[in-house]
Amino acid sequence: MRYSFPILRAFYGLALHIRHWLYDDRLLPSQSHKIATICVGNLAVGGTGKTPHVEYLVQTLSQAHHIALLLRGYGRKTRGFLLADADSTANTIGDEAMQLHRKFPNIPVAVCENRNKGVKQLQRMYPDLQAVILDDAMQHRAIRCGLTVLLTAQDNLYIDDHLLPYGRLRDLKHRSLSAQAVIVTKCPDTFRPIDKRVVDNRLRLPAFQQLYFSKMVYPELPKGFKKPLVLAGIADPKPFFEHIRAEYPQAQLLAFRDHHRFTKRDIRRLTDMLPNYDVVFTTEKDYERILLTPLPEMLGDKLVTVPIQVELDQPELLSRQIGIYLNETLRKK
Repeated sequence: MRYSFPILRAFYGLALHIRHWLYDDRLLPSQSHKIATICVGNLAVGGTGKTPHVEYLVQTLSQAHHIALLLRGYGRKTRGFLLADADSTANTIGDEAMQLHRKFPNIPVAVCENRNKGVKQLQRMYPDLQAVILDDAMQHRAIRCGLTVLLTAQDNLYIDDHLLPYGRLRDLKHRSLSAQAVIVTKCPDTFRPIDKRVVDNRLRLPAFQQLYFSKMVYPELPKGFKKPLVLAGIADPKPFFEHIRAEYPQAQLLAFRDHHRFTKRDIRRLTDMLPNYDVVFTTEKDYERILLTPLPEMLGDKLVTVPIQVELDQPELLSRQIGIYLNETLRKK
């Protein structure tokens, strides 16, 4: 059994090498688009803070450009292209897409497994569309995005990680070269300039890649509670839990796997626990799945969502880098 992980990792790595070779040698088709396409992705299976960074880009770009969002719609019970509307739920478009739709109701948010089909459909529906932000599309080689933003967590850089199942990488490390921007995420408040230089020297990015650093930012929590329960089903709940515990050291932490769908057994368990707590803190993504259960009605005002945002060290430089790409794409149209 002790040899199973290295063997599985070797087979998985071989499969990835073959797949990328087929695309690199154009034996499998890959399509680009005239419209600007911005991919936000990672090499790991999760935990890099992708959704808050997508939100950051939406807030930045939507002020001057007509943009749309395209996601796979992970965890939804539907298939094909769907545009978020007033009747959408986490069941129809997925929890991440629903979170983004709720936060940006005036921006088209669509889901589609086939990213090329999704981009084309958005262009047909919105002829004046200028850019599409693709959430988690680095591994979709069938589409060639014009600009790719790679996220890697500060406490687990992709250069230090390993392929599944031994590590958390779902793609080969050299695929980082497909990105034009690399953001080291989840940096602590104590991260100093010398720490950034150490990471910069270790990553040794080529000249065409720009390096950024970001940290998670949380709003001030409401005060006065005595027995908080913290519920999170995200890839890396540790920073979220630490934020709550900083204000409420006595908080009870309850973690589920990423995108966890709450079962009847979960509801019964939580129902038994709730009388012992006077507030339940959760993330915005979890909230979308909680809405599919009786919990919101049971909890009422006791249910509090805590937004997760990001702060970049060089926001103007990232805006300029993306702006140059957008302007070049618009001139070619």
